[in-house]
Amino acid sequence: MERQDLEIIAQWQEQDPELKRYLEEHQEFERRLEEFNRRPYLTAAESMERKRLQKLKLAGRDKIEQILAKYRQKESA
Repeated sequence: MERQDLEIIAQWQEQDPELKRYLEEHQEFERRLEEFNRRPYLTAAESMERKRLQKLKLAGRDKIEQILAKYRQKESA
């Protein structure tokens, strides 16, 4: 993430519940994915869960980007 985005997040995460929720979900998905990545072997179910988490994390990242774009636009106006 760029420095500007990190500054926006620091400024708005406590005031924007949606942004805060997506950031917390993103961190949780990252933590759970790290658990899977540490394992030398995944069962079929674990592999499917890992893929599901990756998709959810990516979708959340897209939402975070949309929110940040809104704040970037406000700053430049």
